[in-house]
Amino acid sequence: MELAVLKHNGEETGRKVSLSDDIFAIEPNDHAIYLDVKQFLANQRQGTHKSKERAEIAGSTKKIKKQKGTGGARAGSIKSPLFRGGGRVFGPRPRNYSFKLNKKVKQLARKSALTYKVQDNSLTVLEDVNFDSIKTKNFVSLLSGLSLADKKTLFVLPEANKNVYLSSRNLPKAQVKTVNDVNTYDLLHADTLVLCEGSVSKLETLLTK
Repeated sequence: MELAVLKHNGEETGRKVSLSDDIFAIEPNDHAIYLDVKQFLANQRQGTHKSKERAEIAGSTKKIKKQKGTGGARAGSIKSPLFRGGGRVFGPRPRNYSFKLNKKVKQLARKSALTYKVQDNSLTVLEDVNFDSIKTKNFVSLLSGLSLADKKTLFVLPEANKNVYLSSRNLPKAQVKTVNDVNTYDLLHADTLVLCEGSVSKLETLLTK
């Protein structure tokens, strides 16, 4: 499969880049995508939720009324979950939500996400981007040239570029990542995936290890 390489103004450069069928044209595995996205979202959770249980509530331990003769249920402590201000039963405790996922499953998920982008015609190959200075308007003009100003767009760079990254940071619908940092969630979340020309070979190498 071949795709034309575009200039920053959206015109074709005359060059074409070959995309590996082993990465961009596989049989997508939805379950692998589900597991990878689930792990990504689980890793974002802090897990610091906590409520006080009966033993942690500040209050008297004196028996609040006699055992018999009141006509009501027995009650031994004001800290009982049955009373207002008492401890919570089976409340949340701090925990770690992360879980292990095999490397091959994560690779399959990313390949499946890339395949979906190709099938939806949502993949663009762009000549390498480099700005002389940090200016948001430079990135805005780049998006306008590609007709992507109103779309959620993920740019994948072959390596870290501070000027490009900082120029895009104020734009809520644009995201810039390197090949090593891109994940399945980001691929699916974006309406359009823009691969810099130098990113294609690095991405293929990364997903075939």
